Amino acid sequence: MKIKNFRLNSFQTKVTLAFVLCLLFIAGLGNFFLYNYSINSQFSQIREKLLVIARNAALSVDTQALSAVPLNHDGINSQEYKVVLKQLEKLKEINPSLKYIYTLTKTDQPGIWQFIVDPNPISTRNNPQGPTAFPGDKYDVSRFPEMVSGYMRPTADRELVVDEWGVTLSGYAPIRDAQGKTIAVLGVDIDANSIYQMQKAIKLHVVFVLIFAVVISLVLGIWISRKVTKPVAKLVEGTRKIASGDLSYKVEIEAKDEIGELAASFNNMASSLSEARKKLHEYFYRIVQTMVRSLEAKDSYTRGHSDRVSEYTEKIALEMGFPASEAELLKKAAQLHDVGKLGIRESVLNKKGLLSEDEWDLIHKHPVVGEEILRPIFLDQEMLSVIRSHHERCDGKGYPDGLKEDEISIFAQIVCVADAYDAMTSDRAYRPTLSMQEGIARLKNGVGTQFNPKIVEAFIRVLSK
Repeated sequence: MKIKNFRLNSFQTKVTLAFVLCLLFIAGLGNFFLYNYSINSQFSQIREKLLVIARNAALSVDTQALSAVPLNHDGINSQEYKVVLKQLEKLKEINPSLKYIYTLTKTDQPGIWQFIVDPNPISTRNNPQGPTAFPGDKYDVSRFPEMVSGYMRPTADRELVVDEWGVTLSGYAPIRDAQGKTIAVLGVDIDANSIYQMQKAIKLHVVFVLIFAVVISLVLGIWISRKVTKPVAKLVEGTRKIASGDLSYKVEIEAKDEIGELAASFNNMASSLSEARKKLHEYFYRIVQTMVRSLEAKDSYTRGHSDRVSEYTEKIALEMGFPASEAELLKKAAQLHDVGKLGIRESVLNKKGLLSEDEWDLIHKHPVVGEEILRPIFLDQEMLSVIRSHHERCDGKGYPDGLKEDEISIFAQIVCVADAYDAMTSDRAYRPTLSMQEGIARLKNGVGTQFNPKIVEAFIRVLSK
């Protein structure tokens, strides 16, 4: 059987199909991992935060007042309702990201609970038919297994919830009386519409890329396959390299016939895929960068810290004679040097007093956590070492690996100096800001023990300019 001299059982057809499948595999796999990592990473962070907020909020509720609230609409006028209401409103002020905070308790009907106290008992005053949350109002919780589990232990939704209150992500925690008996569940909701829209956008992007990949790969595959007369070992090897993720590999064929043209097209394809991957990495980098800045924004003492450290780092590298391309890459790595702190509780990061031994252990783990987060971005091991080793010292007393002198990447040592200087010359809760001269003096005092002398010298020259 032939279609315009293109035989369905020919070698050309097999080459075309292999080419299409290879491209689809690369595009599909790349989009799959990007989608899952981006969504799951952000989702896990928010879920953990909600769980912590719900647990802490449940402990601050007056259980006696909550138990005494009349479970009817007039209950909002009771003194007990007002006591709990004031507590919930204060919790909401402390956590401005919360959209709703409320309490519910069980009824005699399986899967049906009733509201006790909600700071917003009527969600839409202009819409009498809208959902309400007055004391005693019923709510079907059988749709939400995590809410049901919240009666026994703190938990949070494992997926976005779409109900009459909108698109939300919720955390739950049991409220227990003095005897340890659960009398109600406290729920906290954040508006998840932006996450919901982002998920839809990424899914649409994945579909678009796959469709585009199908069209392009079919066109290129048919055109290339008609030029192929026999298997070429170098092209097979090139396909294997691309499939393994080595997009920098080039097929070296100098022939000027059809095989040469095929090799040139193959190399162009690899370059395009490499560029596409770079853009995906850049997209993910921006996401992580935003998360780091959000983390810093919660503490006035660290706001802008990563930006300043990255600027210092780039200038030091240029002053030491490193190529501009390496200095730029190092700047990006330095921008995210504290990304591992996303895995540390805010109560530890923002603690005003001395840290306990366990809390110090958590702090010391943040370089390793950061390395794992950024591994999909920085394939360059030397740049990954910046994240892992920027708290190492020349005398081997740093963390997490206790490296010393030349065992530490020169780039990590540069970030170490910039990081220390910015910490010294910025406000901190435990000490006043040091002047530039005082900061330089401390850098000099740390030469040979904490800092590389050549880097300190280069940094001083930068500061003098």
